[in-house]
Amino acid sequence: MLKINKYFVSLMYNLLAMETIVVKRALHKGLPRLFILFDYNTELIALIKQLDGAKWSQTRKGWYVEDSEENLQRIISLFKGIADINTAEVIVKEEKNYAITEPKPVVIEEKKPNTVSIEVIDYKKIILRFPFAKEHIAKIKTIPYYFWHKEEKYWSFSYTQNILSEIENYFRKFNYQIEIKNINTKGEDKKEKKAYGNERKLPVEYLEKLKLIRYSENTIRTYTVAFTDFINYYSKKDLLEISEEDIKKYLLYLVEKRKVSASYQNQVINAIKFYYEKVCGRKKLPYITIDRPFQDKILPTVLSEEEVMRILNSVTNIKHKAILLTIYSAGLRISEVINLKVADIDSSRKAIIIKGAKGKKDRNSILSDKLLLFLREYFKLYKPKMWLFEGQTGEQYSDSSIQAIFRDACYKAKIQKKATVHTLRHSFATHLLERGTDLRYIQELLGHSSSKTTEIYTHITHKGMEQVKSPLDNLEF
Repeated sequence: MLKINKYFVSLMYNLLAMETIVVKRALHKGLPRLFILFDYNTELIALIKQLDGAKWSQTRKGWYVEDSEENLQRIISLFKGIADINTAEVIVKEEKNYAITEPKPVVIEEKKPNTVSIEVIDYKKIILRFPFAKEHIAKIKTIPYYFWHKEEKYWSFSYTQNILSEIENYFRKFNYQIEIKNINTKGEDKKEKKAYGNERKLPVEYLEKLKLIRYSENTIRTYTVAFTDFINYYSKKDLLEISEEDIKKYLLYLVEKRKVSASYQNQVINAIKFYYEKVCGRKKLPYITIDRPFQDKILPTVLSEEEVMRILNSVTNIKHKAILLTIYSAGLRISEVINLKVADIDSSRKAIIIKGAKGKKDRNSILSDKLLLFLREYFKLYKPKMWLFEGQTGEQYSDSSIQAIFRDACYKAKIQKKATVHTLRHSFATHLLERGTDLRYIQELLGHSSSKTTEIYTHITHKGMEQVKSPLDNLEF
């Protein structure tokens, strides 16, 4: 209950010359509040502080309390006879009336307090804006690949239909108005949505064969998705009646209408060939003559040593820093660092043992002296039992969490390049090459089957290029 010292009120009455106080209803940070507005007056401020839960809003330049009939009566009682109280604008709670005229920052949630704005950019990125509330932010942080853009004040995610649906369904529970805009930045190059479902199920023998040959989980997932789409495109045809010409028509549809990448086109070809050649045994039929696409020769993004140092120095959490240090110092894939066990750190041989890596191959990579010292500090603090990097309940660390750690570190380090966790692996190889390490050793450390894969780093490094002069420098003009 509100307790008011009568002597104090009497004193205030004598000191004040009947100031005017305006009480308004407004949404503040997504929640209904009663705002008490008046010209600066130390005596009135002293009285306001007697209200339970009274807080100052810097953006709205006013004091506020929780919106309730009880609080409204307390305000009237507190200032009765001390100031003129204008409650004309405190009317029935309607969304349109939740606004006040004082200057405030231009932010979308203040303009439309009950609106959630979702923009889908080229079906690659989701931009989300919503009224501030701690529970909303807690939910957003459970969705994979989230990122907060501080300057622009919005959240972004990699686009998937599941993520979009999860965001929509969550905010609909709060009776928000959902505004969704599909934005195409590529003009006429818009992708066509598939006009068929996935009612036709994957043949049981297809999945059994993938598992029998012991393909990796990633490969099984890629093949099943690709082949399921293919068999639903020809949902009325028996699989054994689908011709080579049918397959080529489907691939043309993917390229021209669905705008798939060359690498995905190759995966689709592999998934189709696997069924007809491995499952059905048609090894000598013309399915093997399907043309392969030319792939773009895109050089990977590489960070300089100075940029890597900035990223690592921006991380303060010991576990997060240990993860990034391990990836960079040994040139690991994200799946490899997740699968590392405590026993895989061989300090006596200065080696990190990577088991069951890509292609079901084991290999060793180097264990940095600095990393070893840091891991010992990490061990003392976290005491991992089986996995080198464990989640909160002892399970393997997730790849989405590591991606989020890296994105946050790049943001803090003000890295402008489009970098991912895998960029650390590319940087590891490039920095070794620039310091004179033989390409054959780099190939071994990275676990590449072919030296051609490793040779891509020779196109990235600038080692020796500083000695080359442009022919223009030899001309007098």
